Amino acid sequence: MAFATVNPFTGETLKTFPEASHDEIDAAIARAHAAFLDWRERPLDARAKVLGRAAELLRAEPRRFAQILTLEMGKLIGEAEAEVELCAKILDYYVAHGAEGLAPRYLPAEGFGDTDVQLIKQPLGVLFAVEPWNFPFYQVIRITAPQVTAGNAIVLKHAANVPQSALAMAQLFRDAGAPEGLLTNLFVSHEAAERVIADKRVRGVALTGSERAGSAVAALAGKYMKKSTLELGGADAFIVLSDADVEQAAKWAVFGRHWNAGQVCVSSKRIIVEAPVYDAFLAHYRAGVAALRAGDPMDPSTTLAPLSSLGARDGLARQVEDAIAHGATAETLGEAVPAQGAFYQPTLLTDITPDNPAFHTEFFGPVSQVYKVADEEAAIALANDSPYGLGGSVFSQDTSRAKRVAARLETGMVYINQPTGVKADIPFGGVKNSGYGHELIDLGLNEFVNEKVVVVTDIHGTF
Repeated sequence: MAFATVNPFTGETLKTFPEASHDEIDAAIARAHAAFLDWRERPLDARAKVLGRAAELLRAEPRRFAQILTLEMGKLIGEAEAEVELCAKILDYYVAHGAEGLAPRYLPAEGFGDTDVQLIKQPLGVLFAVEPWNFPFYQVIRITAPQVTAGNAIVLKHAANVPQSALAMAQLFRDAGAPEGLLTNLFVSHEAAERVIADKRVRGVALTGSERAGSAVAALAGKYMKKSTLELGGADAFIVLSDADVEQAAKWAVFGRHWNAGQVCVSSKRIIVEAPVYDAFLAHYRAGVAALRAGDPMDPSTTLAPLSSLGARDGLARQVEDAIAHGATAETLGEAVPAQGAFYQPTLLTDITPDNPAFHTEFFGPVSQVYKVADEEAAIALANDSPYGLGGSVFSQDTSRAKRVAARLETGMVYINQPTGVKADIPFGGVKNSGYGHELIDLGLNEFVNEKVVVVTDIHGTF
């Protein structure tokens, strides 16, 4: 398996890294376990100081960190700097709220006093984190910040095309004062992942990635009796109701579909519009997409980035060709994207029928599926007719109506009058084929802890 930095804008291979040997894997797990044994004994305020220092280091050099993201996966430099700040905010959150999230609970059990039955939270140990390339820092911090707050240690298997991002995150924690091995990067192949999961010192697995990867890792976690969480992508519905502010909804749709070049699990992939406003919405949307400017992602004036790799671009092209072959209408929008690099021309797909493979497929790139529906009921039915259930959004000037629709969507998250977003203090997670478990706030903090019951009985008590 090749671990390499390949610039998506130029196609140049800048640096390669060797895959870890079995001995290196075993040594890395040993370091992580030793770090865990040390770290779990440190008080929460000492752990928080390391997280706080990591946030300071990110904010001290946001451009340096952002350039790593842009160089490796093509993210617009402005979006990359925003990702760096998001990571700092997540670290800040656990500095401020970690202690309260891990505070013991007292249970009012029958026959016992107010403080006799206690629920305490203890870390499990070393966790194996398998992370994707589309948010190379955020994905790592999203799992690492809560889990090291809880007292766990992380062994990281990052995507093969963002090796320097992985190294930067491991170095960040070392520079912040974490013990060696608290966040350990491993250039480990998919095939060697079982060796990590099988190790008795590894107590849990967290994966963000594709359905195929999630299924494989969950099967291994089950085989070796390890707790797991999965975030596996989605095909978020972007519902525009008849009473929406159509022009504003179209602006949000352009952003929601094309930020990070459309390579976002919670991107607005399926745009569902009620018939009375369909034509007006589509006119605004076409104009907004056509105005996007593809170019060098380091240039602040660029508004459409290349995809992460030529392979990603070619895979997306095959999906669009398949959709057309099964009856969809495709319309390209905007000026021609550069021939150099991994750019894909923004494309609008309509006339997608339920028997078209595109109907239940996630498109990871600047391809919009747009559907006209007769009414609110049809919008809800179409939104729920998906194997995915990650996020979604509803646009209406009647908040009560929008909340009513949101409550009926089969997703882990719904945003009203904006696309599904990512925030430091809002939990993240989905249902159906989008996975299970949560990350961020106290939900993420408690995914990999042992909630231990401690019961005190008076020494003179009787059964």
